[in-house]
Amino acid sequence: MLNPNIGKLIKNYDNRYRLVLDIANTARDISKAQEENGEISTCKPVSLAIDTLANKAED
Repeated sequence: MLNPNIGKLIKNYDNRYRLVLDIANTARDISKAQEENGEISTCKPVSLAIDTLANKAED
């Protein structure tokens, strides 16, 4: 997904702070998994985390 709208993401959260925390935690998990697997990604973990949360919001 290319730059999901923050308005669509925030609908699933009570406030923006919780959304930012979820993005940060998801990004850390993604980064840790990539490091453990020895993967090198050209995408930033935060971008991947936002995409992941956006895809969950659509389901």
